[in-house]
Amino acid sequence: MNVVVGAHLPPVAYTPSRLQLFRFSAVTWNAHRIHYDQPYARSEGHADVVVQSTLRGEQLLQVVRAWVGDQGEIRAFEWRNVQPAYAEQTLTGHGAVVAVDADAVTIELEARDANGAVVTAGRATVLVTS
Repeated sequence: MNVVVGAHLPPVAYTPSRLQLFRFSAVTWNAHRIHYDQPYARSEGHADVVVQSTLRGEQLLQVVRAWVGDQGEIRAFEWRNVQPAYAEQTLTGHGAVVAVDADAVTIELEARDANGAVVTAGRATVLVTS
């Protein structure tokens, strides 16, 4: 794998459904109603049910996994939610290489909503093995 600073990772689009958010809440024991009860989420000021924080982090990890494949190992990962993301809204994850040090690659990540607004931002460090 030839990695250079400024290289862009292929974008990964994801559209979480209300059903998926309900199921994700169930398997993660997340009982907060904003993730599965649309009228309740709206009463809290949201446009729809809210995509869970951990699911949004997983989306950014998918961008890295799709790019690195079996040629590397994710060693560090962090993310933060910038603004809410909602069910049935396509989120597209992007990444760019910002540093290359020996075999370690640092990638800045973000997920944008359909309007182009950044909803999640993150960073990953990948150990290139092949």
